[in-house]
Amino acid sequence: MPKQKTRKSIAKRVKVTGRGKLLRNRPGAGHLKSRKSPSRIRRFRKEVEIPKTFAKHVKQMLGS
Repeated sequence: MPKQKTRKSIAKRVKVTGRGKLLRNRPGAGHLKSRKSPSRIRRFRKEVEIPKTFAKHVKQMLGS
């Protein structure tokens, strides 16, 4: 059986914690910040956990 390849597009966007949780960055933080409120911009700095329903598929794509 050949090894499963890692989907690099997902690997670049997702971080796996020590306990196996998956974290992602919030979308929309790249540009047009002048029209966004400061509280919204601060929220972009934090990573968010991927829901468990979708995490199963993402882990499969990561090959783990």
